[in-house]
Amino acid sequence: MSDFDRCDEIAVVVGATGDFGGAIVSRLLDAGLGVLAVARRAEGLRSLEDRHAGVRGCIADIGDDGAVEAIAEHARKTVRIVVHGPGVAVAGGILNAPPAALADAVNIKVGGMLRVVRAVDRRLRAGSRLVGIAGHYGLEPTAYAAAAGVANAALINAIRQLSLAYGERGITAHGIAPGPADTARLHRVAADRASMRGTTVDGVLGEMRAESSIGALVTPEQVAWAVGLLLAPEADAMTGSTLMLDAGRRRGLP
Repeated sequence: MSDFDRCDEIAVVVGATGDFGGAIVSRLLDAGLGVLAVARRAEGLRSLEDRHAGVRGCIADIGDDGAVEAIAEHARKTVRIVVHGPGVAVAGGILNAPPAALADAVNIKVGGMLRVVRAVDRRLRAGSRLVGIAGHYGLEPTAYAAAAGVANAALINAIRQLSLAYGERGITAHGIAPGPADTARLHRVAADRASMRGTTVDGVLGEMRAESSIGALVTPEQVAWAVGLLLAPEADAMTGSTLMLDAGRRRGLP
């Protein structure tokens, strides 16, 4: 019997093989949960299973309705927390991004969140958490990250709706909006921005760091810390809200 099978409660993590996902999986395992890791590719999931005895892999394309059945088939224990954190393609700026790319991003971020929640609905209990990883550009729009901006703003709205729909069952929903995070994806965004402006990737990353009041990019480990924070019973008070992990970038209120 594996460590996953021994656990009474599990976490379901979509995007588990990404930079954020790997850190989140480790944090949730440390909290004593088994982790159902959801991703599209078998290789990354096998690697996670090899590294962590408490992980069970589930191959599913969260952008397709077939993911509901695939996840439900594997999620046969009480689900303590759902973490939806898939990345979306870097599609360019608002002046040149294909409109279909924006629709695809919303399908992955919002449609995917709804699919994973519906897959585990009957496994949720009072105190379960529904968590969506949104992002900086959903709250601070730019001209160079159209898909991320539109999709993350839509996810933040969907999280609020889920908090209202599930509240009577004692189930809470939460957004997490990291500032630009030091991941491979951010480097691709920086490359797009550098190309638009005729500058270098290092120069763009330096500008991004300078936007922070502490001169820093957010780390995957900091995002994982925020996910772990939401396991506390006191986190009920934050349902429907979005945690701002922006390292002092955002100037507006709230």
